[in-house]
Amino acid sequence: MEEVLKVVRELGLPEGDAYELPDSQLRFPDGCHYRIEVSGVERPEVLEALVDESDKRGVPVHRLISMVMGSTLLDEKELRRFAEVAASAGMEVIVTPGPRAPWDIGRQLATPEGALSGIRYRGMDQLLHAVRDIMRCVKLGFRGFLVVDEGLLMILAKMKEKGLIPENTVLKMSIFAGHANPAGCRVVEMLGASTVNPVGDLTLPALAAIRKAIKIPMDFHVYLFDSWGGFNRIYDAPDVARMCAPVYFKIEPGPSVAQLYRQWAPPQHLAWLAREKVKYAEILIEIIREKYPNVKVSGKAPKDLAVPEV
Repeated sequence: MEEVLKVVRELGLPEGDAYELPDSQLRFPDGCHYRIEVSGVERPEVLEALVDESDKRGVPVHRLISMVMGSTLLDEKELRRFAEVAASAGMEVIVTPGPRAPWDIGRQLATPEGALSGIRYRGMDQLLHAVRDIMRCVKLGFRGFLVVDEGLLMILAKMKEKGLIPENTVLKMSIFAGHANPAGCRVVEMLGASTVNPVGDLTLPALAAIRKAIKIPMDFHVYLFDSWGGFNRIYDAPDVARMCAPVYFKIEPGPSVAQLYRQWAPPQHLAWLAREKVKYAEILIEIIREKYPNVKVSGKAPKDLAVPEV
């Protein structure tokens, strides 16, 4: 094992989980430790409710995981309105492109065991359809995209390098990719990920070890769907902010992705839930401030966010 650990050290990876729970020395460009991310902002009217609640409470919301049902299902008028509202509020939008594996004719993904293979794009045609959907949104001003497939990540990173999409485009590696250790997160960083979302049920030492291996921001679910475990880790947030900075805290309660993030889900319900998520963000910020007053949240609209360009 000593020879194995020598290889691990040469790769710049930790030799185990970080049980000492060390402070991270990394920060966002504004010097802050953490930011707030809200998922499931599916339509312009949901975004408007979220912005209104953010203003009422004075709670900064920095990033939106949007159109999880697939940006393919919003027309250009809706997409433009979405971009305009987000740009005015100074919020970064991470668009979820479609199509993707659950839309495909193949049914392996729909079986309990087949689902373990993940939701990577099926075939080169589907992969390029996703690229086309991203290009459509880029033309409308969006500068952030959710990526579930390392192959798509590699292509998009090369497109950034070639100037086919803007250099400031954010490529967020999704929790759906299933990364859960320092080496896997290092791989997606090497492939061009701007930020990475490990699975949500890792221990604090495991999360701290991932931070030792990467420099890009981490994304951490403090609240996750019932269908994914239904856990609430708001009280872990102070130590995660301290250990994993720079980190985005993700707030995503609800029954399941399939029940909430569909084109037939009532926008009124999603708008109400968006307001609740802003309230949870306020509670989270208060809890972190009480335990670690020196651990800072970014203010509204920091300059480095990839807000839509309209």
